[in-house]
Amino acid sequence: MAQAPLLQLTDISLTFGGDPVFDALDLVVQERDRVALVGRNGSGKSTLLKVMAGLVEPDRGGRVLGPGTSVGYMEQEPDMAGFATLGDFATSQLEASEVYKVERAGEGLKFDPDRPVSTSSGGEKRRAALAKLMAEAPELMLLDEPTNHLDIEAIAWLEAELNATRAAFVLISHDRAFLNSLTRATLWIDRGKTRRQEKGFAHFEAWRDKVWQDEDIARHKLDRKIKEEARWAVEGISARRKRNMGRVRALGDLRAERAAMIRRQGAAAMALDAGQQSGKKVIEARGISKAYAGKPIVRDFSIQINRGDRVAFVGPNGVGKTTVLKMLLGEVTPDEGSVKHGTNIEAAVFDQARSKLDPDASLWDNLANDPEMRVSGKSDQVMVRGQPKHVVGYLKEFLFDEAQARAPVRSLSGGERARLLLARIMARESNLLVLDEPTNDLDVETLDLLQDLLGEYPGTVLLVSHDRDFLDRVAATTIAMEGNGRAVAYAGGWSDYQAQRQSDGAKAKANAKPAKAKQAAEKPAPKPKGLSFTEQHRLDALPAEIERLEAEIAKLEELMADPELFTREPVKFRKATEALVVRQEKLAAAEEEWLTLEEKAAT
Repeated sequence: MAQAPLLQLTDISLTFGGDPVFDALDLVVQERDRVALVGRNGSGKSTLLKVMAGLVEPDRGGRVLGPGTSVGYMEQEPDMAGFATLGDFATSQLEASEVYKVERAGEGLKFDPDRPVSTSSGGEKRRAALAKLMAEAPELMLLDEPTNHLDIEAIAWLEAELNATRAAFVLISHDRAFLNSLTRATLWIDRGKTRRQEKGFAHFEAWRDKVWQDEDIARHKLDRKIKEEARWAVEGISARRKRNMGRVRALGDLRAERAAMIRRQGAAAMALDAGQQSGKKVIEARGISKAYAGKPIVRDFSIQINRGDRVAFVGPNGVGKTTVLKMLLGEVTPDEGSVKHGTNIEAAVFDQARSKLDPDASLWDNLANDPEMRVSGKSDQVMVRGQPKHVVGYLKEFLFDEAQARAPVRSLSGGERARLLLARIMARESNLLVLDEPTNDLDVETLDLLQDLLGEYPGTVLLVSHDRDFLDRVAATTIAMEGNGRAVAYAGGWSDYQAQRQSDGAKAKANAKPAKAKQAAEKPAPKPKGLSFTEQHRLDALPAEIERLEAEIAKLEELMADPELFTREPVKFRKATEALVVRQEKLAAAEEEWLTLEEKAAT
């Protein structure tokens, strides 16, 4: 007998400010589901998670939890009112015997349970909220941008924990590598409708592009049919003076269908202008050192950054990446050493705290009141790369509508705030871009566009990020802040840094124990153990079994690719989902068994 779903949403509709966020939305989450929730910034991803968590009441529709199902929700801005410390908040729903779970999560996520809530940063509060959720271990976890404010080590810990959990989870994240590693299904919110594919995020972009291609073909066919029917109506009236009213009504229906088609939101019209070219040498640091309260941030660090370089700074939170960046920009003076700047440097800074935005002011005022964007005598215009533009027109280039222009910044989603800050930065000419965690909250399409712009930008880029995929795509040099004042330059992005670090570690290990290696080489090789008769028989049978499982998985994935299957045949959809999970687990086990036996046979 099939088990009941953990969560089911039926015919959910929700409207904010007159605009529908969802309409007739149906959604099922089964045991052990691992779902990526994707969509454009402002499409309603966070709102949908809140509906799933029972925190937002829809205008219409039902929400049903499976018997005894526990749901945990990690929001972007947790409310800790009434709690003295982060630990008090994180352990508030646990028994005394379970407090160790928060301490363990705290070590992995790097937050201090004793830190007062009143002095904690937004990032520390988010880490405490995430530790609370992981410690409580609900059957269904709803995670809204959990990697924001985590360093790469903490992201790796969280990734391992989620990979090992038996709980189901629905996940919003801008981190492609994180999503690719964890998800087995994708839920896509697009223009108020949801689509689901039983494949992980790695397959999302190909699926999205196919859906959009099919839409374009259908729209083109409909336009052609409307044109033909309209021509018939005109010719029929003049030739016969008598109309087939049924056909005329059908033409009206076709036009209504075409009008109801919701246009896809285009990409933001982002552009970067490097303005006046800087000198070839942009920044030269020689032997710089810095310490705070006796703790070394960096020691004897030297670097020369030339025009066009893309330099990334990586390392754990608190290691001093932003401090080093500020020293290179001349905002912080080093204790020792020197920093020299080249000629004609015009810098633009994107800070992770979004501190250049006034949350209580409107989007309009945040642009129009910027001294570098203000147009004298024109309160409704802003200066964009040397040319005046209407405020609303410029906001529309970054996908904001006219109604949002007078709304306060605090009403925006995290991704929308990031887009607004990009609008401010890209309005000015610069030949040095400083980007501190620019990828937080941005949707996939905006991230792709930003990466393309940075690839074509003739100026210099300094980057702090924990997004491994973004680092690989953008950085040409990676400065690893390894703690205790040690900063080391590596060629390439994150993957290149990891490969070089592992190679250097292997060389050091080999050089450290030459005697032991020599002794090991002189020992006689152990007698091969080989395979038993049963093991050999199993090894011979496994390839056919793996091929059979792969064929069954392919058939199930093809069946579930039908977007109407769930609404048309929900029982069949549920059984297919369960069968797919079982076969994927069997395939993984069979491949692991084959690899083990193959390695044993080779010894």
